[in-house]
Amino acid sequence: MVEVGPYHARPSSCPQRTVFVVDDDAAVLGSLRFLLETDGFAVRTFRSGTALLNQGASPGPDCYVIDYKMPDINGIELTGRLRRSDHAAPVILITGYPDENISARAATAGIKDVVLKPLLDENLVKCIRHAIQDCPCA
Repeated sequence: MVEVGPYHARPSSCPQRTVFVVDDDAAVLGSLRFLLETDGFAVRTFRSGTALLNQGASPGPDCYVIDYKMPDINGIELTGRLRRSDHAAPVILITGYPDENISARAATAGIKDVVLKPLLDENLVKCIRHAIQDCPCA
């Protein structure tokens, strides 16, 4: 369980951190973009795992937020493909379909946290900041 604390703005001297969000639901992508940009992150969104994998050679993110249940590839499989392609940024899995084994499967795949929909607000922001805590600006 992630505890939600007071809002802490990113110091102005710190570089903006980038989050890639992958979800097949356009409404979820829009609300997560708004949430994360409001909290100071740069955000790129993708409507599918395939779209993310085909996005080309742009700079990678500081963190991925990936939906578990998508039509083309699930979030755990997508994480495995990212890892095999040498993408080491932390992954946070979001899901509206939790099952008793999802946390164990996610941990085995190297996923940092699992956050349940619709509780994505400050829980998600806190998880992202924790995942990229190796930088003092996070």
